[in-house]
Amino acid sequence: MSDFKKLHDGSKLLHLPNAWDAGSARLFESLGAPAIATTSAGVAWAAGYADGDNMPVDVAVNIAASIARVLTVPLSVDFENGYSDDANTVARNVLRLIGVGVAGINLEDGGGTPQLLAEKIAAIKKLAAQSGEDIFINTRTDVYLRGLAPEGERVAEVLKRAALYKGAGADSLFVPGICKVDEIKAVVAGAGLPVNVMDWPGVPSADDLHKLGVRRLSAGSGIPQALWAVAADMGRDFLATGSAGPLIEKAMPYGELQKLFIGARQ
Repeated sequence: MSDFKKLHDGSKLLHLPNAWDAGSARLFESLGAPAIATTSAGVAWAAGYADGDNMPVDVAVNIAASIARVLTVPLSVDFENGYSDDANTVARNVLRLIGVGVAGINLEDGGGTPQLLAEKIAAIKKLAAQSGEDIFINTRTDVYLRGLAPEGERVAEVLKRAALYKGAGADSLFVPGICKVDEIKAVVAGAGLPVNVMDWPGVPSADDLHKLGVRRLSAGSGIPQALWAVAADMGRDFLATGSAGPLIEKAMPYGELQKLFIGARQ
């Protein structure tokens, strides 16, 4: 976990092009990503589930293990709500992730109460410490994403939750959907934790985010959403005409893809 934590020291903005399976994770690592994070939506869709805590925890852990197997950089897993409303059960679920080589997680409040998420964070940290382990918890608050407070009151609500999560042991704060410079400044100044934002329409450039003090930038589900659209277009063309269309000309060569996985741990 310490190597992953160092990537949040602010010397550089940590770019995370969120992966959805072992193949995409290995591809992003080969492009120079210093760590890999997953997108819960992309993982769920690739596994045949709807996003939003619908994936069985066994499936989530097995996918995390398959991703960790092919990587040499730290892996952070979007673990949604921990797949339980019981804090101790969530802690045991996270301990399974640690066991397969995961360095960090995202854990979200979503539609749940901030107090429940704080209890989950504390339970995870306690059980990990008892096991001689640790894991980096990037705590996601959906105040902006779900509109959990009126405009004009969202920064205050985020900071209120940040204080609670920090007190429970959170290592960083993820605020997807925040875009305005003054609001980002206020959250960075008041959170007391490294701040993570998401690539989103209207969000400042990566360079500007770094100058504002943001430590981490996530791609979210944007990349897999774009690829699903491309696959749908090609599949539609093939079904209609027998040809996958001009995009096939941009396909990665078979040999390049093979090289990504030659020598991967079995």
